[in-house]
Amino acid sequence: MIDERSKAGSAPRAEGPERSDGTTARGAEPDPQVPVRRRFTAEYKAGIVAEAERCRDAGAIGALLRREGLYSSHLASWRAQLRRGGAQGLRARRRGPAPKPKPSAREVALERENRRLQKRLAKAELMTSKKKCTSCWGSP
Repeated sequence: MIDERSKAGSAPRAEGPERSDGTTARGAEPDPQVPVRRRFTAEYKAGIVAEAERCRDAGAIGALLRREGLYSSHLASWRAQLRRGGAQGLRARRRGPAPKPKPSAREVALERENRRLQKRLAKAELMTSKKKCTSCWGSP
């Protein structure tokens, strides 16, 4: 039976916004209608690629993909990963931009010293430009 609020379409959901892992922000159960992203282990990927390489008959790879519930793009990307990085290339990597490396204590100290020396240089250049200016105009 369909709930009256779902017919309206404008009623807010009681669970709250969903996160990328399928759980809701308030910790309630995930929505059963939202598909969960599948995750494959490196061993599974390597096994499927090896089995696909052994397929010699026409349509055998298609049958393998249908049996496992995979797409041809899965197989193509796994083959490329295997060529690029071997078995390590098939391992899962974190999604999103790579975190910025934190500067070491030495780098922080060098940056601080660099700023200090730049300020000192700016003062010295200001003093020499004033000295040149006063000598040009004859002012004391």
